[in-house]
Amino acid sequence: MPQRSQMLLEPRKQPVQARSTASVDAILEATTQVLLSVGKERLTTTKVALRAGVSVGTLYQYFPNKSALLQGALIRHLDEVTEAIERVCREQRGKTLKEMAAALINAFLATKMRDVKTSVALYSVSSDVDGAKIAQQMQLHTNNSVAGMLATTSDTLTKDPQLVASMVQSAMAGVSRRLLESVEPAKQVEALRQELIFFICAYLEACSVRPAGLATVVEPS
Repeated sequence: MPQRSQMLLEPRKQPVQARSTASVDAILEATTQVLLSVGKERLTTTKVALRAGVSVGTLYQYFPNKSALLQGALIRHLDEVTEAIERVCREQRGKTLKEMAAALINAFLATKMRDVKTSVALYSVSSDVDGAKIAQQMQLHTNNSVAGMLATTSDTLTKDPQLVASMVQSAMAGVSRRLLESVEPAKQVEALRQELIFFICAYLEACSVRPAGLATVVEPS
């Protein structure tokens, strides 16, 4: 039997038509806007419905309460990050490990920190809406994509791609957490991006044997 907390967070129903999907998107966007403008303590379903231009009754068709709204907004944000990671994993197949690492980290941080204030605000409510569990589930999903990409490298990977992918993603998550918990994350993004690329490339080099004659060096861009 589902736990009561999970039942309270689950959407009442899923949108099945374009119009319904548009309403849900508008509600989730409004949730983020209200969160940014008044904070999580003062956020209400009524304020979100007003900002979204829908009735409270329409909002309740999809989201039973404030917590479900916040969780939905967080999931939408993490979905965008997941899509960026999976897109890079498809595009970088067959490349060198350093090329893969640079592209992966650049895409991850560009999406995760595209709107710093929004990312920080959603991170601040994460612990209230099972955010850690959601992020873990998404990381397990993307781990297969990252491992699949690594397995196609033109270098020779000497360790299990799944293990290497887990280590790479853990490092990315750690840097992301540091940024989101810092006083001025926007000012630190570039420096930490370059350091993360350096760190991951050094790790991947230690996990591989490069084919003779290849000496590609990927500088942080």
